[in-house]
Amino acid sequence: MNLIEHYIDGKSFSGSSEKKGKIFNPATGKQESEVKLGSKVDLDLAVEKAKKAFDSWSNVTPLQRARVIFKFKDLIEKNSDELTKLIVKEHGKVYEDAKGSLIRGLEVVEFACGIPQMLKGEFTENVGTNIDSWSTRQPLGVCAGITPFNFPAMVPMWMFPMAIACGNTFVLKPSEKDPSCVMKLANLFKEAGLPDGVFNIVNGDKEVVDAILENKDISAVSFVGSTPIAKYIYENAAKNEKRVQALGGAKNHCVVMPDCDLDQAVNGLMGAAYGSAGERCMAQSVAVAVGNIGDELVNQISKKVEALKVGPGMDKTSEMGPLVTKEHLERVKGYVDLGVKEGAKLVVDGREIKLQGYENGYYIGGCLFDHVKKDMRIYKEEIFGPVLSVVRVKNFDEALQLINDHEFGNGTSIYTRDGDAGRTFANKIKVGMVGINIPIPVPVAYHSFGGWKRSLFGDQHMHGPEGVRFYTKLKTITSRWPSGLRSNPEFVMPVMK
Repeated sequence: MNLIEHYIDGKSFSGSSEKKGKIFNPATGKQESEVKLGSKVDLDLAVEKAKKAFDSWSNVTPLQRARVIFKFKDLIEKNSDELTKLIVKEHGKVYEDAKGSLIRGLEVVEFACGIPQMLKGEFTENVGTNIDSWSTRQPLGVCAGITPFNFPAMVPMWMFPMAIACGNTFVLKPSEKDPSCVMKLANLFKEAGLPDGVFNIVNGDKEVVDAILENKDISAVSFVGSTPIAKYIYENAAKNEKRVQALGGAKNHCVVMPDCDLDQAVNGLMGAAYGSAGERCMAQSVAVAVGNIGDELVNQISKKVEALKVGPGMDKTSEMGPLVTKEHLERVKGYVDLGVKEGAKLVVDGREIKLQGYENGYYIGGCLFDHVKKDMRIYKEEIFGPVLSVVRVKNFDEALQLINDHEFGNGTSIYTRDGDAGRTFANKIKVGMVGINIPIPVPVAYHSFGGWKRSLFGDQHMHGPEGVRFYTKLKTITSRWPSGLRSNPEFVMPVMK
């Protein structure tokens, strides 16, 4: 049985705990690996090594750090096929989708290559007579990341390349369900010239999470996951005087206006709702049909959902792979059962799909509900599976209010030909990421990713300019060089003259 250990101080580390987790191939349902689950002792050791490495890494010039990041980028590109296959093997998503997620993470690495420019401060000459003032951005120290199973490469790469480029050191706790890809990334980073101790990985469960939150030498914590855990991370990190960004759950709505290009909207919804088997925080899980568009929308989507090719991720004909675990499969099926019980119309039922040769895989076909009401749990809660709910509303204003009333505010989209409707939607919607005729409005790396309301706990979004601000602290210096004459002491608030 393949055993995955931790990565501390530039090498594999077995850890102090005998606890292990099982890693399955979702396509077959077979266990293929074990992962060591760390303890507080292991986490504290990783932080100790990272703290020691910070002393030297923070003094490496931004230009030299950028050169290491650039070599890392080159190695990711050269090893992209192997990295993609590791994602497919442990997560289950189809190859091209896995490759795309790796590329979106690589974009952040590319952005981090420009760190010398982004760390430049500001200078003002003569803020007062012969007094100058300037600001600099300096690294925080040891930073930590806690990442989910659905993007085993992309989400960690939202965090550690930016933190490390800014001069920090980093300890990552990836999902114990699919840690192999990020372990490979750690080895590639070392090959790129990253000093030992700058990037560390401790696999584990809640014990390691709590150890991260309690360790006094960790200055900042980044998290992506469900809202209850995001809130827990936020509250406990702040209680322990840490900077924190914690991205939570989502229930993303796609508004379909009567004037839209319906083919474009349907195709967009298919990819956004059923891509990666709906295991995306940016998945469009609610289609809001405005006016008289509902019948035709449901008719066209249902045909495509019924024709959806479900299969193992390495099969080039597969459009949607399995869910990540057997437990998650049962959870998603339970929500479909609940939707039927609540009175929604199940137009397409994917619960009983069977694939010859893959009978033990964690497969569910695409599911489509119509006439979903806003008081139903399948509307209010994040399902995180290939389940699309259609909610019908009378007009644009009702659609806008529906979305603004929801507890989550991660991403949303509108399909329309009306420029006024698109502009008003973007302006009035209480959601962090907005698409206009774009199904999945994930910002590129040189912008920043994050939601509103209970989709984000903390003040700053991830990667991009917000990432630089999060992983650095601002220092402002005000300076005057005396002329040689001593001045008298002043006992009032200094005023620039």
